[in-house]
Amino acid sequence: MMCLTGVDYFSTLGYQPGIAALAAGLLSPLATLVLIALTLLGALPVYRRVARESPHGEGSIHMLERLLPWWAGKLFVLVLLGFAATDFMITITLAAADASAHVVENPFAPHWLDGANTWITIALIAALGAVFLKGFREAIGVAVVLVTVYLGLNLVTHAASAWQVSSHPVRIGDWTSAMTAQHSSPLAMIGVALLVFPKLALGMSGFETGVAVMPQVRGDATDTYDKPEGRIRDTRKLLTTAALIMSCFLLLSSLATTILIPQDAFQSGGPANGRALAYLAHEHLGEVFGTVYDISTIAILWFAGASALAGLLNLVPRYLPRYGMAPEWTRAVRPLVLLFMAIALFITLWCNANVDDQSGAYATGVLVLMLSAAFASTVAARHRGHRLAMYGFAAITAVFAYTLVTNVVERPDGIKIASLFILGILLTSFASRIHRAFELRAAALTFDATAARLIDEAAASGPLRVIANEPDEHTAAEYRVKEYSQREETPIPGGRPVLFLEVFLQDSSDFTTDLAVHGEEAHGVRRLRVAGGA
Repeated sequence: MMCLTGVDYFSTLGYQPGIAALAAGLLSPLATLVLIALTLLGALPVYRRVARESPHGEGSIHMLERLLPWWAGKLFVLVLLGFAATDFMITITLAAADASAHVVENPFAPHWLDGANTWITIALIAALGAVFLKGFREAIGVAVVLVTVYLGLNLVTHAASAWQVSSHPVRIGDWTSAMTAQHSSPLAMIGVALLVFPKLALGMSGFETGVAVMPQVRGDATDTYDKPEGRIRDTRKLLTTAALIMSCFLLLSSLATTILIPQDAFQSGGPANGRALAYLAHEHLGEVFGTVYDISTIAILWFAGASALAGLLNLVPRYLPRYGMAPEWTRAVRPLVLLFMAIALFITLWCNANVDDQSGAYATGVLVLMLSAAFASTVAARHRGHRLAMYGFAAITAVFAYTLVTNVVERPDGIKIASLFILGILLTSFASRIHRAFELRAAALTFDATAARLIDEAAASGPLRVIANEPDEHTAAEYRVKEYSQREETPIPGGRPVLFLEVFLQDSSDFTTDLAVHGEEAHGVRRLRVAGGA
């Protein structure tokens, strides 16, 4: 499961160093250090809390849903689902687009592939959909192989880069001299790094999918639905291990690419644009190893959409059908896969399979979900009386809020694309709710032993006589008055038994609920009580 999450998280090494170099220039390692600090001291504690509070894959969205009942909560969840869809769908399209760039830039690629990025991306997305149509377990097996090979090749590439730097220490002097020439003091460098690090937010993209796939974590044999302690423990290990591995690779790749690659090579159309580590693999380890590295990068970028698709397949059936805001067929995996693949193909054609055109929306979706998770963790810590944790999560929430606002100001196209997802979800959801307004909303109906006995005893005397009653009547006198008036107004023969039916209205914005009827004898009457949304 760490590998399934890792195909999203670790695959960002394919384009993250280049984005960091474009955003921070020579200060890329310093900005990356800030990002690592936020990852280990911010995102990781937040999602370890999310794993504890929401162990069945609902993530931070479910935590926030509980804070706002009725329609306010539903609307809030729909907006968050819009950002989640932005994050996960752009993960699929952006990673596939970057994989196509690696295909085209490889020196052994045939010339007829030049300029075919869009069609290569479409083919990769279609292949990803085919894997999920085949089955989810097959997807997990593929992820294990891809992550193992990719991280191994990265270790070799980073070792070769370290050898190049140690063999030519003058490169370090050139780098530090250039930084000193650009920035007057170390404080100025730190200040600039703090300002530009929000542009590197893509390096934290795997946490939400990490908790979204929690139902696939086995846990212990003693786990129960209410207390899946083994699953929580293993998921937290998963998140911690992935964060530590990624932090090491982020720092090493940032140092290697900044010191060894000329800055103009990162520009649009440059040989290192979107493929900085692949550039180093070709440059220092030869075209054969570089091609093997390219193939591995292409494969993991292609499959990065697997964890995102798994997250979508977990979130959408969990919320929209329950709200009545999607047809019942959205609970099935294969129709949803086809729907998501169609959306991904549309995004690819709209953005011409360009990584830069999609990175803003990707970062916006990632940061909104992290901000919501940090806020939910703050509220959860407060409710549990953990004041120190509450203040810590509140500080993390403030940092994520700053990062999000900065990113939106720098790349407003991201919030525009996210808004389209939100608008699409809202419109289709409300249209579905209106269309389904007259459907039977009770998914299942059960009677406890007492209710079944009361019904059987009443039925033994003839047709059932049921009196609907307001559940706020709690005295024998009130029940006698109600029964007397109903016997007078309706043809209930004297002496025949009656049952009082009392309905407790819950959140009517929930579309489908399971109805459980409880029977009891109180105040001299027999009553059936049930709670539901309608």
